[in-house]
Amino acid sequence: MKTRYTVPFLLLFSLILLTLEAKTVDPYKVLGVEKNASQREIQKAFHKLSLQYHPDKNKNKGAQEKFAEINNAYEILSDEEKRKNYDLYGDEKGNPGFNAGYPGDQGGYTYFTNGGQGQNSYTFRPGDWQDMGDQGNSRSFSFSFGGPSPQSSFGFGLNDIFSNFFGGDLGGGQFGGFGGSTRSQSRSQTGSRSSPKSIKAINSQVFNKEIADQGMTWLLLTYTSSLKGSQFYESIIQEVADSLQGALKVGSINCETEMSFCKELGTQPRRVPRVFVYSNKASDKGFLVEYNGDLVAKTLKSFCQDHLPRFSKRIDLKHLQSYSVKEEKLPRVVLLSTKKDTPVIWRALSGLFHKRFIFNDVEVRDVTDPMTKKLGVDALPAIVGWLSNGEKHVLKSGISVKDLKSAVHDLSTLLEGFEKKNKKAAASKDRKAQADSGGKHVSLLTGSNFDALCGGKTPVCIIGGFRSLKVREKLEDILSMVSQKSLSRRRNAASVSGDSISYTLLDVAKQPSFLNAFDKSGYKSSDKLLLAYKPRTQKFAAFKGEMTAEEVEKFISSVLNGDAQFTKTRQKPVLK
Repeated sequence: MKTRYTVPFLLLFSLILLTLEAKTVDPYKVLGVEKNASQREIQKAFHKLSLQYHPDKNKNKGAQEKFAEINNAYEILSDEEKRKNYDLYGDEKGNPGFNAGYPGDQGGYTYFTNGGQGQNSYTFRPGDWQDMGDQGNSRSFSFSFGGPSPQSSFGFGLNDIFSNFFGGDLGGGQFGGFGGSTRSQSRSQTGSRSSPKSIKAINSQVFNKEIADQGMTWLLLTYTSSLKGSQFYESIIQEVADSLQGALKVGSINCETEMSFCKELGTQPRRVPRVFVYSNKASDKGFLVEYNGDLVAKTLKSFCQDHLPRFSKRIDLKHLQSYSVKEEKLPRVVLLSTKKDTPVIWRALSGLFHKRFIFNDVEVRDVTDPMTKKLGVDALPAIVGWLSNGEKHVLKSGISVKDLKSAVHDLSTLLEGFEKKNKKAAASKDRKAQADSGGKHVSLLTGSNFDALCGGKTPVCIIGGFRSLKVREKLEDILSMVSQKSLSRRRNAASVSGDSISYTLLDVAKQPSFLNAFDKSGYKSSDKLLLAYKPRTQKFAAFKGEMTAEEVEKFISSVLNGDAQFTKTRQKPVLK
């Protein structure tokens, strides 16, 4: 009889001691970090310790209690408000003491066991964590471990990020594809009651402006505040995003506050948060694809890499010679590297500049290849570009990078500079053609020559809009004739040189959005129109008379003399 009551009493007494002891535990000491530790340092310590003491991995006596302490310490230190309260009062709620475990949920701790999302998991309390499966009304989730080795708390290290990036490692390596890692992917974490804080919040406006069809790959988390595990999901997602920073952005959608938006996208979370990648893999139109694999950083990273843009076409080295003898609508850039597959950095850039360049990449054994020498490349990896007129330029050779983010930035700057050079070449070609034809040629306004003909350096741009070939020919004849005549301002105004005004034609049937900047209706009722546009002030004047050479000449004279009435544009006109 004595024994019958003694054993339960001892168990109860042990639990009380554990609770009292937990209240005195310092979360900084539990995780082994300094009081001024950064969130990244706290996260690293948590991953390492939670893996070491996880009940699935550690069967030693006291491991379950230690695991609970670790989870509770991270719950406090990962939340800025709770951390501040603890630093001030010794308690995350602003009260003295430090209570281990979640308040409520019957005093249990949710942890994650082997298996995929939605598979076996359990909530444990001191003494009963071995009971797997359903726990009545307790809510629990499962996440799988990605590797057998308990030695590493992260899915990949710094050298994994830079290894073979473009052919080197962290020490200033060259281009290449991301290398694999043999490190463990094991990790675990308690469910969190707080919603993601460090990830950019996404709503329908942000999605349409910054994500949809912008060429950048996004990793998106959808959640509600009532779901446990959001913080764990966020930590994995942020880790993957950090490793692919520059090629990948990350965001979260709160499906409580953005219910209709989540419904529209079909991303409503169920029992656990959901993870999606917005991909521009091989289409002008981006799309969402859900990640259903194990929530392991290395696996999720591979999934993201697989959904990076693939707009760069791999070609044979011998094809490069033909680019110098043909003209194209867009400039072309080619990456020469020793890699068998298109490198991550080049895929990312091909998405960001998809509609502005033609991308290719080619595998080269070494710089001694005769074709490589013929191109003028003396070190690999290298980028060679061709302007729209077929003129070749070696943009950069012997490329080395610090990290993915800086590489995307530096090479984006390089491509933007080459794009400007191409626009200047296109404008110069148009001016030469006009001179060769005795001034009878009027350039067709396009995205590549817009800045040169109607950019900020041009005081006045005359735009003749047409919807048919017949109207185009008539406008071209009129503008060619007027452009050859001498037009001057009033005597009290500054003189105007011939280069101060440019004459262009616009196919309004192909560029309807361009005219919306001038008129709400986009001049849809007009088969022809003539506009005088001042790029510097963003103002314009529309010709309303009969479209004859004499009347057009009078209109342009009034524009140059300051007699024409100008109106502010509705927005900056942009050609697609």
